[in-house]
Parts: sequence; structure tokens; C-alpha cells
Amino acid sequence: MGRLAHFLFLPGRTVRQGPGPACPQITARVFFKDRSARMDAAKRIADLIAPTLDAMGFQLVRVKLMGTERPVLQIMFERDTGGAPHDGGITVDDCAEASRAVSAVLDVEDPISGAYRLEVSSPGLDRPLTKAADFERFKGFAAKVELGRPLEGRKRFQGRIGGLAGDAVVLRDEEKGAEARLPVAEIASAKLIVTDDLITASLAGRSAPAN
Repeated sequence: MGRLAHFLFLPGRTVRQGPGPACPQITARVFFKDRSARMDAAKRIADLIAPTLDAMGFQLVRVKLMGTERPVLQIMFERDTGGAPHDGGITVDDCAEASRAVSAVLDVEDPISGAYRLEVSSPGLDRPLTKAADFERFKGFAAKVELGRPLEGRKRFQGRIGGLAGDAVVLRDEEKGAEARLPVAEIASAKLIVTDDLITASLAGRSAPAN
């Protein structure tokens, strides 16, 4: 078994940490070629590591497994901001701390039986929107949304988030003066678009005192 280095990501830079005792020891082989298997594994990993991050004052944003020959386990996290529309100002030290804590959980639970690379990062400005509550939290900001199947002949939508209306996300296209209601259950992916107001909100969050 070999140790794998960790890669810690912040917007605009990458920091290599390791190899070291916290890095998972795992066997090398091809695995997770099936998309549903990757999703199931990501869900299990999220359930395992979320309580650890919560205890540290962080919140899990997303767990994603990518690739087959040498898969990448990508973990995005942020500070608990109480619902404010920013990540709380994640630092390189935060990434290193979270990486060590997550690795300790993965070492014990061993949820992945093949070789992989661990990436721990902040979500960035163009963050993924992974929960229904995200569309209330980032109400008023611009986003791109892709559906799993067409709605009125379209899968891709873009506009200002108007929050939730029942089980649908309201997305307003200001240029066209149109409004779309996208079923939450049909959303395949969604992420914010970097705009001036989003940058302003992020900078305000980074300058706020840490909890």
C-alpha cells in the first residue's frame, strides 16, 4: 500500500500537503466506473465526514468522486455562516485542518477500496448549489441550472434566483423578462455565476470577524 498526497484548493492557488500520517493508505485498482456507484459512495462519504466538519465549525458543501483509472475524491466545505451568502473566508490553514480531520475518518471507516487522490477545497465564488435551501440562501444572485430532462424543450437555464416556490426553484431571466419554475427533483446541477454583487457579498463575508 502507498500513501497518497493531499491537494488543498483555494480560488487561484493549489497547496500540496503530504505525504504524511494523515494520508489514507489504499490499494491501487480501477473502480467506480458506474455513475450510480460513484454517487452512492459519495453519499456514504458525506454522511461519514459531515459530523466531523460540523464539530469544527465548518459545513460540508459537496462530496464528488471523479475519474476511474485514478479517481479523485473532491470535498468542498465552508464555514458555518448562519445562512449568509458567502463561505466565511476559508484559508489554507482551514483546508489543511479539514484535510487532516477528514483523512482520519476515512482511515478508520475505509469507504473506498481503490486508489484515489483527495482534494479538499473551499467552494469558490461560482460554487455549486447542492441543496434546496441554497436557492433561498443565494436568492437574488445569478445562477446556471441544468435539468436531468428537458422542460419545455430546454435543459439549461440561466437567471437570477427568485427563491423557492413549493418544490420548484424560481429563476428569472431579467433580459427576456421571463420566469422559469424548475422542479428541485429534476435539477442535475446548478452553480452561481460570478457577478459584481456576488463578489461584494463574498468580500464582506471575508472581512467579517470569525465566529
